[in-house]
Amino acid sequence: MNKSSILSLFGYNRWANARILDAAQKVSIAQYTAPYAISHGSLRGALVHIFSAEQVWRMRCQQGISPQAMPGEGSYPTLDALRSAWQEEEQSMHLYLASLGDDDLQWPVHYRNTRGDAYEETLWHILAHVVNHGTQHRAEAAVALTSYGHSPGDLDMIRYFRSG
Repeated sequence: MNKSSILSLFGYNRWANARILDAAQKVSIAQYTAPYAISHGSLRGALVHIFSAEQVWRMRCQQGISPQAMPGEGSYPTLDALRSAWQEEEQSMHLYLASLGDDDLQWPVHYRNTRGDAYEETLWHILAHVVNHGTQHRAEAAVALTSYGHSPGDLDMIRYFRSG
């Protein structure tokens, strides 16, 4: 894996997140927070989870910090609060990725998960995981959004590549 490929993956990630957030902007607060049968219990739960995972993984990779917990939904009570924090996080991630060289992507990253278990993974494996993980939870959010009448549309990566 090289830096150009990682930057492309994160370009897609940012594009897909924006499509989900734009669609979420159209739902009511009741729909945003309502219980829904997806892995994090609501549209807000899914979006906060995607954001929090991106933030926690960057902290592990860039700063060597392993938070003991992921931020919860209460940390971002509104979509506007979440979107603002997410924009800052995307900028931080972009600056971090831009600082890397191809060889850096082979570095081992030592971290602890939120249960305290120690792991070591290759940096590019983690970065690819971040994008893939977001894809899973964006799909869940898209199901909720579509049921509320606000589909985010096609989120396929090839669509992103064709749009640029």
